[in-house]
Amino acid sequence: MKKLGLAADHGGYELKEALKKWLSATYEIQDFGADHYDAADDYPDFVIPLSRAVAAGEVERGIAVCGSGVGATMVANRVPGVRACLITETYSAHQGVEHDALNVLCLGGRVTGIELAREIVAAYLRAEYSGEARHERRLSKMKSLERP
Repeated sequence: MKKLGLAADHGGYELKEALKKWLSATYEIQDFGADHYDAADDYPDFVIPLSRAVAAGEVERGIAVCGSGVGATMVANRVPGVRACLITETYSAHQGVEHDALNVLCLGGRVTGIELAREIVAAYLRAEYSGEARHERRLSKMKSLERP
């Protein structure tokens, strides 16, 4: 059973809760918050701990949700070892994992409905990184940017 991390601010809270309920039947879930709706909360407060847990291997993959998904993506990618992307369809969800080792899926809670979100998340979670030489070469170049 994969251990997944979820995080959302107020803009993604409802979608995160729906995904958590759906995913908890199959996966171990670590919820990084928010644990209640608060219109004044800030996505970095939840997405940074999620991202650090992904980078440290405490959870296998992450799902971060804010209103548009843009802020969550930007802050997640500030954490070394995280490869986060805002995804709006299923092809990029699986291709991002297979080719680019995507490890934090970002969604827009105000722009992605629950049924589409489930399809995107399912594609993301079914996918595995290929490890092909061309993808390893590209991943190595990305990782080199993380070094001081």
